[in-house]
Amino acid sequence: MNWMKYRPIYFAISGVAVAISIYAIVAWGFKLSIDFTGGTIVEYQFPNEKREIRYGADFTQAQAQLEADAMPEKPKIIRFETVGPTFSKEILQKTYTALAIATVGILLWVAWQFKSFQFGVCAVLATLHDTIIVLGTFSALGHFRAVEVDVLFVTAVLTVLSFSVHDTIVVYDRIRETMKKHSGLSVKETANKALSETMVRSLNNSLTIVFMLVALFLMGGASIKWFVFALLVGTISGTYSSPFVAVPLLVTWDEMKRKLKR
Repeated sequence: MNWMKYRPIYFAISGVAVAISIYAIVAWGFKLSIDFTGGTIVEYQFPNEKREIRYGADFTQAQAQLEADAMPEKPKIIRFETVGPTFSKEILQKTYTALAIATVGILLWVAWQFKSFQFGVCAVLATLHDTIIVLGTFSALGHFRAVEVDVLFVTAVLTVLSFSVHDTIVVYDRIRETMKKHSGLSVKETANKALSETMVRSLNNSLTIVFMLVALFLMGGASIKWFVFALLVGTISGTYSSPFVAVPLLVTWDEMKRKLKR
């Protein structure tokens, strides 16, 4: 099948998704949890509901109990969590560092494995595509549903990076093998052949992960609900980006390079 014939459509879909995500990030930002902002969260158990209230970092458990005793419903305190401002800044710095190390590591490792900087850059662009979509999704969720970004979310983003590049490497490896066996084929023809040979495998692999994540999202506890949702969004995006972003970018780059040499 001539997968590369539809490159403009793939790029258009990705462009719209990334543009919407960037708009959400710039316009709304993120609703950060106390992991990043510092402060105290107290969760009260009322007769018919749970209610979470945020206080300053110097708010004590004794004060929380006084607050509960002063309320007509006399709720129980089921969670009391405090994060100091210094520790929250340290977590934020480590988050940026982890994302930077992961991105540079992916670029260098893929470039070294495939003996081509071109492969590395295209793989990183595909992973950035997935990361931006996950970030944009949670920016919108924070704006409309008050969903907070916490350390678990960072873990999910790093996991999405690894999953995305793993699927991309599978396709890239098949492209490399096809180039060795059929040296007369162009990069475009090689990419079409590689995608045709790996598409079913990639879809089956991704669907098993998606089914598991959907079950966890629907049946799992509230503490991991949005962590699982981040993985779900990243898995779907990564399944799309490997064949329809990373590979088309590689083919387009090769074609542009050939035109410049003429």
